[in-house]
Amino acid sequence: MKVSAIRTFLVYPYSVSSNLAKSRPWLRKHWLLIKVQTDDGAVGWGEAYTQAGREKSIAQHVANISSYLIGSDPFHIRHFTRVVYEDVLGKRGAMDAFCAISGVEQALWDIIGKRLGAPVYNLLGGPCRKRIKVYANGWSYGGINNEPEELAKKALQTVKMGFTALKFDPFPGPWRSFISRADEESAVYNVQAVREAVGPDIDILIEVHRRLAPMHAIRLASMMEKFAPFWYEEPVPADNIDALTEVKHAIRIPVVTGETLYTKSAFRVVLERRAADILNPDVASCGGILELTEIAAMAEPYYIAISPHNYNSTTIALAATIQAAAVMPNFLITEYFVNFMETGNTISVNPFKVEGGYIALPTEPGLGLEIDEAALENYPFRDFPQVNLRDYADEGP
Repeated sequence: MKVSAIRTFLVYPYSVSSNLAKSRPWLRKHWLLIKVQTDDGAVGWGEAYTQAGREKSIAQHVANISSYLIGSDPFHIRHFTRVVYEDVLGKRGAMDAFCAISGVEQALWDIIGKRLGAPVYNLLGGPCRKRIKVYANGWSYGGINNEPEELAKKALQTVKMGFTALKFDPFPGPWRSFISRADEESAVYNVQAVREAVGPDIDILIEVHRRLAPMHAIRLASMMEKFAPFWYEEPVPADNIDALTEVKHAIRIPVVTGETLYTKSAFRVVLERRAADILNPDVASCGGILELTEIAAMAEPYYIAISPHNYNSTTIALAATIQAAAVMPNFLITEYFVNFMETGNTISVNPFKVEGGYIALPTEPGLGLEIDEAALENYPFRDFPQVNLRDYADEGP
């Protein structure tokens, strides 16, 4: 059995107007699904992480590395990832390249699992649990102003869907390191509104998106602490370990980092410096399923938990995350974008179901989920007008 073809599908998951996407650039995000075929007819699916405006470049990276995989044995996953990193990339890794590697790697696991008639988690040592806990994200998208009252209403609606944990970014305005007192107060009011709406038994996860200087991150954490956040995600950029460590040791809310780090090497210093309490690598960008499980194994003796990031579809990347999370003793929770659920269910033959905040482990061989390729034609790539950067001018705090 040899790899015979690799094909990419750029999928636009939203049914929104171009004007709405223009005012909210994150609504331009596409999914990048990858189909790997073998000469005996086997098919595996993978998914690469994307960012708005970079989808085509990541798809091109998949095409670039495909020529090195055609004719190879799909069972040779570790050899494939090492050859691409060392020989093709020349050990010059970057987000786009690691996303491409991650997506193809998942598809190879899918093929292997199907060939052996086993879920991928059974090939990785067997599951530690029967179901995977998820938190809802994306529930706050699409609002007019995301004022406290609006966030509170949306949070309550999400809880009624069965979720017991919610993540959101409470910060207004541009993503700048130094913010005004008014912006700080607005963020705190938003957290307070959500906590009061959902009550004490629902976990609320605070997303900071690497936007703050340490002084703001520390002060805001002390202001939010009384609302019992489950965690404080990426208060500062992960590549500034000194700043991250400063924040982590100055606050009493668990600190999360890792979605912008790729491969085991990038996580080593975070572990050695104890710069975070929880790591959130993304299976669609960190290097794939095997790399994610090895990052988790590195973190385990440091008593650091793993909560995989998953700003991807609710289909293949979620399936890959579930397979990896199943075998992690230190797994905590993973991400589920409710705003992607409808489209994800439409393009999946056997979509995952969230029940009581959990997804049961699939028992089918491979990743446990199949894509309806014909349905993808209803969600083609969409071009959007160029954003005028003057619309995002930073006038300072």
